[in-house]
Amino acid sequence: MIKLQSQLVSHSLHDPCAKSSTVVHVRQTQIVFARPVVRPTDKATNAIKWGIWAYFLLLIFEGALRKWLLPEFSTPLLVVRDPIALVVLVMAYQRGLMPTSNYVKIAMSIGVVAFAAALVFGHGSLIVATYGARTLLVHFPFAFVMGRVLDRNDVLKMGRVTLWLTMPMVVLIGLQFYSPQSAWVNRGIGGDLDGAGFSGAMGYMRPTGTFSFTNGNALFFGLAGAFIAYFWLEPKKISRMVLLGSTAALLMSIPLSISRTLLFELVIITAFAFAVLSRQPKYLKQILGLVLAVAIALALLSTTTVFQHATEVLTARFENASKSEGGLRGTLIDRFLGGLAGAILSAEKQDLFGKGIGLGTNVGAKYTTGRLAFLIAEGEWGRTVGELGPLLGLSLIFMRIAMAFDFLTKGYHKLSNHDSLPWMLLSFGFLLILQEGWAQPTSLGFFTVITGVVLASLSGRSGAPDRQRPKPDLRFRERSQVDLLRQSSLVFGTQSV
Repeated sequence: MIKLQSQLVSHSLHDPCAKSSTVVHVRQTQIVFARPVVRPTDKATNAIKWGIWAYFLLLIFEGALRKWLLPEFSTPLLVVRDPIALVVLVMAYQRGLMPTSNYVKIAMSIGVVAFAAALVFGHGSLIVATYGARTLLVHFPFAFVMGRVLDRNDVLKMGRVTLWLTMPMVVLIGLQFYSPQSAWVNRGIGGDLDGAGFSGAMGYMRPTGTFSFTNGNALFFGLAGAFIAYFWLEPKKISRMVLLGSTAALLMSIPLSISRTLLFELVIITAFAFAVLSRQPKYLKQILGLVLAVAIALALLSTTTVFQHATEVLTARFENASKSEGGLRGTLIDRFLGGLAGAILSAEKQDLFGKGIGLGTNVGAKYTTGRLAFLIAEGEWGRTVGELGPLLGLSLIFMRIAMAFDFLTKGYHKLSNHDSLPWMLLSFGFLLILQEGWAQPTSLGFFTVITGVVLASLSGRSGAPDRQRPKPDLRFRERSQVDLLRQSSLVFGTQSV
């Protein structure tokens, strides 16, 4: 901020040839530079970033703790990220970094009302209501704190870490793919010897990786796919060997995961990558390089027995699912849209405040009935309307729709400014922001992370540390009286001294 301070100063000009002196009044102006407003980079803000990184890493390795390392604490570890998110919110509030977005205000307002309604009109369980409301009161604002605190460099670091993790992760799911469910790598939650794998095809189970359930595997490699596509557009921002290795790992994960969801995610990511050319044709060379690299990698992988056999299993999975779900429509349309239209049409049949927030989760079902079941609906929108009722439920759904398309529009405009990062993150994040389930902790975690990094990338902050920026010298040396006299003589047309 610049402030001008002025004062009237009188100076006497004495001419040796004259008998008198001339008094000149000069208004002296000083330019004062107030301390500029800068993004905080103190220890508290760094602690917030450490909290965000802890949340991200626990999202990936939480299942490993619950299955292998600390199986006796598998139940409390289900919400191990919640206290971290809560502490980050408190620190953000103390630093004045709490988000002021209307999306946060709407979500938290719905959360408070839904919590009270669940206790008064719904299931009446404080534990279930708290577990359900935490999605709107803790994790949702936490995502926007991520967007406000993280900068572009932080997002790219997160992407590089993700790419590094794809390579050991694909080795792990390969071991899980070929190992029996009784093997240590396939242990279930709490060390369950029945295994964590889920039904696949041809006698093979879908592996879980380091996650508690198979959906974490698909979400992790989907996030990796978005970052891999971006780094192919900007290859100078990462090691070429890491990029090639992670690309091969991603392609290998498709058949080994036996996941239709992952394959559909990568198809959408590819479509977003080609859409970049509509705004920035300069990326044509990079897109062609990506296509060539994928073609070569697939050609090499297809010569291996592992890839061939896993592809046969994935193909059988598609065929079986198509028969049971009704062909392409059931496999693709209903799977991604999750019965969205049905949830809206059934809203009029629900109670005004629904059955109570949290009841549609596995925790809610287990606590109230003693068994794991979908008490309301399996699809996210159906669960939302069933828990919250038509008024709050549809409000939350429409807010998520508005937020998803708002981010998508802003990401597309960023392409005009030669910035493809938000757009490529949205290639994975758009559908998650729109309709990813919040009932399952891993799904909620990936929604939170992708929302946060999309917001951070849209902010445009480069993230260069303040200590590395050259500090301009804003101090103005005071002008001497001689300089002032010379200036005044020019103004009055007198000879300068």
